[in-house]
Amino acid sequence: MEKQKSIFIKDGINYLKPFAAVSALFLTWGVAHGLLDTLDKNFQEMLHLKKWQSSFIQFSLYSAYFCMAFPAGMFNRKYGYQKGIIFGLSIFACGALLAAATAPLQSFVLFLLCLLIIGAGLATIETAANPYTTKLGPPESAERRINIAQSFNGLAWVIGPLIALYIYGNRSHVEGQKMISIILPFLVIGLIVSGIAFTFWKLKLPKIDEEDEAMAHGYNPALHSGTGDSNDPASSSFISKKPLWQNRHFKLGFIAQACYVAAQTGVFSYLINFVTDHDMSPHFDVQDGPYFLSLGFMLFMVGRFSGSVLMRYFKPANLLAAYALIICLLLPVVSLKFGWVSLVALYGIFFFMSIMFPTIFAMAIRSLGPQTKKGSSFLVMSVGGGALLPPLMGLVADTYGMATGFFVPIPFFAFICYYAIAGHKIKN
Repeated sequence: MEKQKSIFIKDGINYLKPFAAVSALFLTWGVAHGLLDTLDKNFQEMLHLKKWQSSFIQFSLYSAYFCMAFPAGMFNRKYGYQKGIIFGLSIFACGALLAAATAPLQSFVLFLLCLLIIGAGLATIETAANPYTTKLGPPESAERRINIAQSFNGLAWVIGPLIALYIYGNRSHVEGQKMISIILPFLVIGLIVSGIAFTFWKLKLPKIDEEDEAMAHGYNPALHSGTGDSNDPASSSFISKKPLWQNRHFKLGFIAQACYVAAQTGVFSYLINFVTDHDMSPHFDVQDGPYFLSLGFMLFMVGRFSGSVLMRYFKPANLLAAYALIICLLLPVVSLKFGWVSLVALYGIFFFMSIMFPTIFAMAIRSLGPQTKKGSSFLVMSVGGGALLPPLMGLVADTYGMATGFFVPIPFFAFICYYAIAGHKIKN
């Protein structure tokens, strides 16, 4: 009787080990993002790059998301999600190992190509991970399993910058050898990811059907047979009959999500530049930069957990609007060089960004019914927005100073605020 209460036991089968393997996927891509967001400043110093040039690290990674989201979904549906995960992990491992192998060539362009490969692998993995959590235990505890798995993702964002400390502390000052420090981290990552791929090849995982995939994206077909659906757009049981892109709340949600990922990536990418900028007071040593980014990610994780609690008492749309408005007020404080106040304001932005991605995602796919999966795929594509802002923000920072660069994300967060107030509302 006690065993049946476990969220990992279904029909007498214990899925704890497969769940641990799926959770490793969340950990893997979180570490990758946390590590790569740390490297901008490091490459600026190693290869004498301007800020806008180093931002192509994020441009390469997020461009791959935009290009790979739909092909990955097609692969998963044709060959199965387990093979999709193995395929994604294999691409990721190849990209990491190629980065390690080509580092002695001292080519930033080659490194960016490796990041494109890594990004393609990450996009493929992410399209398959959530559906599996719905199958690894009783259906009624699927939401708890998803939240547990995603908590590993938050933890990984904190760990990623700490791994980058190795790169910061082992940089060669000899010309022609400056990229040697990235060999060991990327080699280790490639080997670990290869090991995870081998584990998934050996595992016997349950198959994902259409209903499981729909539930993972927030739509339960069993609850919407068509007879009891409401005609009131404000009702939770309302299902839109419009073609996907004629749903205004979805179109604006796609834009809002692209804006969010763009703004988030810009803030994440340039925190180290901000805290180590010699025009700022206080400013800190470059080698300590990863600690500051790791602290930011920790606040981001705390914000996500606390935001989940607050949503029990406040409507998600109202909370999203308040958080976006607060960020719009904090960004000028960051930009106007108020010393410690500006630094605290920057960390406040990390905290208030935390709920935005999942909240916008949920609002955008609401009431899409059978089109939920297709809409979700487009929202994964919108992650490609992360390629847009860092180069622009870096160009402004190169021209007018790093602090001024933090004015750039304001219109993006302003649009998110608009979406939370009015744009998310469904119209029949």
